[in-house]
Amino acid sequence: MSAREPTDMQVKSREQRAEGRERVTLVPESLDDLWHLSNIVEPGDRVAGDTTRRIQRNDEDLRDTGGEREHMWVEIEVEDVEFAKFANRLRVAGVIVDCSREDQLDFHHTINVEEREEIEVEKVWKPDQRDRLDEAVEATENADVAIATVEEGQAYVHTVAQYGTEERASITGPTGKAAWGDGARPREELFDELAEVLGRMDVDAIILAGPGFTKQDALSYIQDHNPDLAGKITTVDTAGVGDRGVHEVLKRGAVDEVQTQTRIAEEAALVDELMERIATGAEVAYGPEAVAEAADYGAIEHLLVLDERLRTERGPDGEWAIDVDRVVETAEQKGGEVTVFSGEFDPGQQLRNLGGIAALLRYRVQ
Repeated sequence: MSAREPTDMQVKSREQRAEGRERVTLVPESLDDLWHLSNIVEPGDRVAGDTTRRIQRNDEDLRDTGGEREHMWVEIEVEDVEFAKFANRLRVAGVIVDCSREDQLDFHHTINVEEREEIEVEKVWKPDQRDRLDEAVEATENADVAIATVEEGQAYVHTVAQYGTEERASITGPTGKAAWGDGARPREELFDELAEVLGRMDVDAIILAGPGFTKQDALSYIQDHNPDLAGKITTVDTAGVGDRGVHEVLKRGAVDEVQTQTRIAEEAALVDELMERIATGAEVAYGPEAVAEAADYGAIEHLLVLDERLRTERGPDGEWAIDVDRVVETAEQKGGEVTVFSGEFDPGQQLRNLGGIAALLRYRVQ
């Protein structure tokens, strides 16, 4: 097994508080985790963590620090949340309600949450927010990506799991020019066995890596013999195979990229079905009022809602006449699935054009 850094959210502790609030101590491990948090943390929540701050003083007689920043622990009541993708951080702004220096209470402050930094989030957790946190925590607990590394004479298959990478298969045998003499094993047998191993795995995507042209030959073989499997495969150049090759794949961020593309593909498939149903007048609802009515009837098979719209409608600037939280909860309680779309990608932008919320229905409501 080849160890790697954790890539999914870590939950360190949970503590029940008054009025149905729960305080969760967690560590985001990736930019994806910070994005998840931007869809979880909202105004009125409390966020706490270590930070630096220029000390503000109310007493003019006290010596000023000259703008130097001081390390301190603060807890703020959240007023604004911003996902700064290109700065690799989440900015959470609000008023200090508790801190390691009492003279800083009631001042405004921004906590910059970065990868691998522990924070505490206290809130009344809504069902979809718990689901999103679980999704971040379990992001690679189930092996949704396999890495196959191949070169002449050998192939290895690893899965990406929460605890690291695990070797699932090792296939060896002479290939190349020497493979054709005296009953030696043809290279196509190696490719066939590799395809058989990959075909048995329940994964969303496969990264096929290795040096030279062998991986491309393996992909061509799989395309000829199992085109459905080939559709899951992305190729990456690496200098080595086995643990070394897997380390190169992880270091390049190829797994994160594939997982993002997989999520986009799933969202795109839902939007395509939505648009097709709209075009044919089939079982569909879009726009807040129509979707809320469908939820009340228990007609929602799959609810589609835009992340940014969800955040807005939960805050003071919401424009919808419906309670979006009640719609989400009702849809789930009556057996519907819920997918929160990212506004950064094309499927989310298409959903935005339809009002930011839609549903695939079990039957027509009207």
